[in-house]
Amino acid sequence: MRISELSRRSGVPAATIKYYRREGLLPEGRALNPTTVEYGEEHIQRLRLIRSLIQLGGLSVARTREVLEAVDRPLDAFETLGVVHHALPVPSAETDGKNSADNEDGAERAYEAVPGGTAARVDALIESMGWRISDASPHRPALAESLAALSRLGTDYTADDLIPYAQLATSTADLDFAQFEGIEDRIALAERAVVLTVLFEPVVRLLRRLAQEDANHRRHDRRACGRGEHPEE
Repeated sequence: MRISELSRRSGVPAATIKYYRREGLLPEGRALNPTTVEYGEEHIQRLRLIRSLIQLGGLSVARTREVLEAVDRPLDAFETLGVVHHALPVPSAETDGKNSADNEDGAERAYEAVPGGTAARVDALIESMGWRISDASPHRPALAESLAALSRLGTDYTADDLIPYAQLATSTADLDFAQFEGIEDRIALAERAVVLTVLFEPVVRLLRRLAQEDANHRRHDRRACGRGEHPEE
C-alpha cells in the first residue's frame, strides 16, 4: 500500500507517518522507485503501537524509540512485558503520573530517600506477599511516596493494612495476564500491555467506586434495620 492508504487505514496523518519515519520509530517501506514507497500490514501494526505508547501511554518520542528498540530485540514475552510495564507512567501521589523513565535509573536511590519509613513498609509488604519485584522497578518508590503523602495527612497504612489490598491486586494481575495468553507477536503483546495498563486502569478504578457506592448503601440499610426502619428499595 502507498502512504495515502497507510494513513487512511491507520488513522495517522501522512505528515505524522513521515515524522515517525524520520525519528526512527517506523521502519522504511519498500522502495518501488525513487518516488514511490510501498508499506505493509506490519507498518499498520507498528503505527498502532506507536500511537498507543505516545497518545495513551504519554511517552516522549525518545522514550518510545527506546521501547520500540527493545521490543524489536528477540525478547520473550516476559521481557517484552517488563520493558513496556516499566516504561509507562507510574501513578503516584507524589510523581503525579510522571514518566517512569525520568527516574528509573535512580529508582533505588529515590526509594531509600522516601521519608517516614514508608520504604520499609513497602519492603515488608512485598516480603509478606512473596512478590518478586526488581530493584529497578519504578513502582516501589512510587508506592512508598504515596504512602508518605498519606502519612503527612495523618493516615498511616502499615504493611499488614495493605495486605488485603495487595491480595486483590494479585487476583487482578492474574486476570490481566490471562489476556496475554496465546499472543506470540511482540508488537501485539506490547500494544495489549499498553491498553490494559493505561486504558483499562480507569475501568478498574471506576468499578471500585461503584462497589464503594453499593457498600455505602448496604451499610446504611443495615443501620436502618438496626433502628427498626425499613430501608428504601
